[in-house]
Amino acid sequence: MDHSTAGAQELLRLGQLEAAFAVAGHHGGLPDGGTRGDSPDDPTLVGRSKKQVEPYLKGTEEIPLPELPFAPRTGFEQSFFIRMLYSCLVDADYLDTEAFMQGSPPPRGSGESIPALLEKVRRQAAHWLNAPTDNPVNQARNQILQSCIDLGRTEKPGLFTLTAPTGGSKTFSSLAFAMEHAAKHHMTRIVYILPYTSIIDQTMDVFNDILGEENVLGHYSSADFQLRESDEMSVKDYAKALASENWDSPVIVTTAVQFFESLFSNRSSRCRKLHNISNAVLIFDEAQTLPVDYLMPCLASIAQLVQHYGSTAVLCTATQPALAPYFQKLAPELPLREICPNSLDLFASLRRTTLKQIGSLSQTELAARLAASDQVLCVVNRRQTAQTIYAMLPKDGSYCLTTLLCAADRREKLEEIRMRLRQGKPCRVVSTSLIEAGVDVDFPVAYREEAGLDSVLQTAGRCNREGRRNPEESFVYLFSLADVSPPQALSQNRNALHHVLRRCPEDLQSPEAVEIYFKSLYSIKGDQALDKKGILDAFNRGRNGCTLPFALVSEEFHIIEAPTKTVYLPIGQGKVLCDQLQREEYSKALFRKLGMYSVSLYPNDFERLDRAGALICTGNDAGILNDLRIYDPNLGLTFPTEDGQAFIS
Repeated sequence: MDHSTAGAQELLRLGQLEAAFAVAGHHGGLPDGGTRGDSPDDPTLVGRSKKQVEPYLKGTEEIPLPELPFAPRTGFEQSFFIRMLYSCLVDADYLDTEAFMQGSPPPRGSGESIPALLEKVRRQAAHWLNAPTDNPVNQARNQILQSCIDLGRTEKPGLFTLTAPTGGSKTFSSLAFAMEHAAKHHMTRIVYILPYTSIIDQTMDVFNDILGEENVLGHYSSADFQLRESDEMSVKDYAKALASENWDSPVIVTTAVQFFESLFSNRSSRCRKLHNISNAVLIFDEAQTLPVDYLMPCLASIAQLVQHYGSTAVLCTATQPALAPYFQKLAPELPLREICPNSLDLFASLRRTTLKQIGSLSQTELAARLAASDQVLCVVNRRQTAQTIYAMLPKDGSYCLTTLLCAADRREKLEEIRMRLRQGKPCRVVSTSLIEAGVDVDFPVAYREEAGLDSVLQTAGRCNREGRRNPEESFVYLFSLADVSPPQALSQNRNALHHVLRRCPEDLQSPEAVEIYFKSLYSIKGDQALDKKGILDAFNRGRNGCTLPFALVSEEFHIIEAPTKTVYLPIGQGKVLCDQLQREEYSKALFRKLGMYSVSLYPNDFERLDRAGALICTGNDAGILNDLRIYDPNLGLTFPTEDGQAFIS
């Protein structure tokens, strides 16, 4: 029997539209609602309601259906409830199927309880809070930590901000808040949402050391916990593989892309974990990086989780975006509460750098200034710019960090950089913005090409991070490049920066300046640009006559939209992995491991490499590099032209 259609039809007859959607989609994905004119052949819910099915009356008395837990006020609110209900159904279906196929229920609920993990966090917190220190930075960190502990124990669930200067140990402090809060209110898990995969490993290391590896699940592109047909999989890895499918672990570390795209997906594989982010503490680290093009749908989702699903959300950053007006519009009964009430004083007392505008420089002039410093960080907007300037620097102690280096090489370079900084050796780093968020390095001086104010201040957070020097001696130089066109994608961010420079040129590092910047940026973009695909409107009003367009929105909601193709590098451990790929030994585990030895390119650059004979194409918009002369472990990927080597922009 077509039981999903039969179930949906019976639920529609009983007036249970939300459950009908979940049942109709529990195999093939949540369908669009459709229009009245849809035929039985259309894959929409309306079409399915008209389809002929075998008689099913025998099962209609088996399961009593409760009333909805709340009355949705908008189409978006209704769609969110449907997706959460769908998550419960498909996860239960998967679990029952696993139990049937294996003859017994598989192991679930791995990890220790929240109260047990809280004791580990408290021991670490006591170690830091009780350690004598006369360092102002450490004193401020302890102040932030104590505020997080106190409010975690006393505040009711809701929506919070944690605004603290860069280098204020927000990662551990926010974990302390989350553990105290989760234990107080009997919450089931903590979900840590990060903007970039490049900083997840660092966060995972911190959490693993404190909580134990068995209690922390990393679910992101290069995570390696996947089910596979092999007797070599350990019990620990098997438990984590199961947990990664539905986030059945006490602490989850994931990316904003994974988190939000799952919330707007219609596929069972991505949605089955969603019910497990209810009754949880959600920490959005580096909240200033929430995707502007999808800001309103993302904020609406956060508001739903807090309002109706028992979760607490914390927006954690040194550069807090001006989101209060939007939450007020989406959920007026949901106030934003600041965890660090004295954050303004902290920013003043923890000021460790002096921002200085130096106008326009050529790349040659910039390289000369960098070469004259023993230890210096320079952040630019383009990968090609980073490679060009790096080529002008002394080779000893100079580094180039861009996404044209594979993740394995970037990780190795960062370890070398930290070691040379500690030892006082020459260390000149030219990087793109990948070094800005969450990367723990401490330079005596920094340069930042004009971008958004949040990016400028994140770069400043890598300068005099430990407060060992006077702010007046730790300069962050803001510059533009005379011989490089600024990226069009950053034009509105730069315009907002210039607005702040006119309003408060002497105090760019204050929370007030950050608020002015974000208000200006959102104003320049306009409200429509904060939901550029019209996601909220599609659920509230329908799209082209189609109500509740789950499948349509799932196709449209992609935080990373630029189409890229992947080049796999047969270097180090990547050589064995590439050999497996060529032998077509495909598995999720293989592709996740290959992520450490890959570079993403725009299609035109990928095709240029292919035309030059530098790739072995493997399908699925990917290829293996077969000319290792054009990959430099210090510089990254380049590509050949008729005149020799050229750089990828």
